[in-house]
Amino acid sequence: MVDICIIFDKLRFEEKTLYDKAIKRGIRTQLIDAKNMTISTTSKKDELGFGGIVLQRSISHFRGLYITACLEFLGFMVINDFNVSQICGNKLVTSLQLARNNIPVPSTSFAFSAERARNLMNEIGYPVVLKPVVGSWGRGVFPIRNEETANMLLETREENGSALSRIYYIQEMINRPPRDLRCIVVGDSVATAIYRYSSDSEWRTNVSRGGKAERATITRELEDIVLKAARSVGGGVLGVDLMEDTNRGLLVNEVNNTVEFKGAQLVAEIDIADSIVQYALNIAKK
Repeated sequence: MVDICIIFDKLRFEEKTLYDKAIKRGIRTQLIDAKNMTISTTSKKDELGFGGIVLQRSISHFRGLYITACLEFLGFMVINDFNVSQICGNKLVTSLQLARNNIPVPSTSFAFSAERARNLMNEIGYPVVLKPVVGSWGRGVFPIRNEETANMLLETREENGSALSRIYYIQEMINRPPRDLRCIVVGDSVATAIYRYSSDSEWRTNVSRGGKAERATITRELEDIVLKAARSVGGGVLGVDLMEDTNRGLLVNEVNNTVEFKGAQLVAEIDIADSIVQYALNIAKK
């Protein structure tokens, strides 16, 4: 029987559900806290005490990324692999990869100093959206509607000690309904699609910020663009987020590497966790 190891750094609905589904299938499954792991250049695969295939579910981008690098060094198969994690964990790199593959995306610009970012926003014209290149749950994402707000946020970013704060990701404000689309890709299929509606007091649509989920129809157009986006970053188990531009139609906004699916499961017709477990088993057999 193939073993499945689920690595986490915070045990959430997703990790618990994946574990339960695997156990119900009779699969030997382990939950491993990433914070307790140590690996060296002389480590051997069998020393870790788990085998088979690894589902990387760490919330921390960098922790998950570097643990994946170590596990692949030891010969483990990880979902998602290092290259996919590296691309999806950085919004700048993701945007470049999507554009390189001719996938429709919002107009996005990058600046590498606060002064140039300020000039760039004035050149583009307000409103714009300022995002951190690494981050999730909508944290650090701000709509900027005038130069005064831009100056305040740029000053705050300059005072931040993180080197990533000096990388400015500036995106056009999309004219869209008060919702976006989250599609969960498992291998070569779109497992489910949901609309995420923003709450009354929040422009961001993240379910973690009070957004409401509603099942969306997976049209041929939606399926094509979502699978193309997933393949462009390397494939696996992914969350592809899209916006509906009034004039241009569907635009891919982000591709998420460690996708949450609690909100989607509330309205989905299929069992998302079980689909992921089946995908892991199929990969392990190849």
